[in-house]
Amino acid sequence: MFSHILRPGVELRPVEVRHAPIIWERVERDRSHLREWLGWVDHSKSVADIEAWIDGSLKMYAANDGYAAGVWVDGEFAGVIGTHPINWIYRKMEFGYWLGAEFVGRGIITDAARALTTHAFREWKLNRVEIMCGVGNERSSAIPRRLGFIEEGIQREGQLLNGRYIDIRVFSMLAKDWPG
Repeated sequence: MFSHILRPGVELRPVEVRHAPIIWERVERDRSHLREWLGWVDHSKSVADIEAWIDGSLKMYAANDGYAAGVWVDGEFAGVIGTHPINWIYRKMEFGYWLGAEFVGRGIITDAARALTTHAFREWKLNRVEIMCGVGNERSSAIPRRLGFIEEGIQREGQLLNGRYIDIRVFSMLAKDWPG
């Protein structure tokens, strides 16, 4: 599984079912912060919902279809970075990320996104990596920009979020262009 020390005190570790209560506590603590841009938050109503997500993530990993990692800062669970199912036919994937409010703005997800993108190209030999961000979510959009991803355009009303459709920015990186 993909584990990685990003810098002293900051690491990525595979999510495990035993982490469900810790992840649930973080989601509960930061629910208003997270739900602004993440539609899944309102559907996560219990530890059992987090366990089901982790179980799905582990099945995805076992099938070689993707991966989710917990982001840990000084031993404390801070958030998640993970792939959507990998498209092996077209050699591409999309990934997403989130952090608890107290961890935002420290470059943690930028480092995690760099590590996951490098892994996708070097280990999985993918050709394309995508990141999608809600229009207006400038903190999230800054990450692919900082890493040199190309903004390809906007998916109009690409996501239902809190009862309304929002536009989504599409960013991509190709293996041949990745400096990492």
